[in-house]
Amino acid sequence: MILGQDETDWEILRLLQKDGRMTNAELAERIHRSESACHRRVRRLESGGVIQGYVAVLDQQALGRPENIFVEITLTHQSEELLDAFEAVVATCPGVMSCHFMTGDSDYLLHVVAANTAHYEQLYRTYLSRFPGVARIRSSFALRTVCERTAYDADLDEAQHEG
Repeated sequence: MILGQDETDWEILRLLQKDGRMTNAELAERIHRSESACHRRVRRLESGGVIQGYVAVLDQQALGRPENIFVEITLTHQSEELLDAFEAVVATCPGVMSCHFMTGDSDYLLHVVAANTAHYEQLYRTYLSRFPGVARIRSSFALRTVCERTAYDADLDEAQHEG
């Protein structure tokens, strides 16, 4: 769903990205609307798929999964059946935080979290190396995270109107 020109919707999105636990009363006060009007707008954004859900952002260190590994996977070929099979299996793999179908040298880029190199090796041997149609796996360990966001830019509406 692409939103219209309504600045109130954009403000709701900005505020909820900063604090998804904000009550409807707090949100309504911040956007200068009645609670019922605010509630209707949020429900419309949810039912339209703009707001897909609410989550808690957890600390990797506290969870014992401090390592970020970026894994490039190249398949033997790109038939529809193989792509579907690969994507179904990777979606169930523990430690895989995201998987992206790519252009360029590799077919997929995975973001994997692990406790340490031994834990990653276990994930590699048990899961990654057994994915269907894998021709090549290339893993890169992040030394540290420089920047990480959970929210889209505050100027969401400007991006919609570019291009």
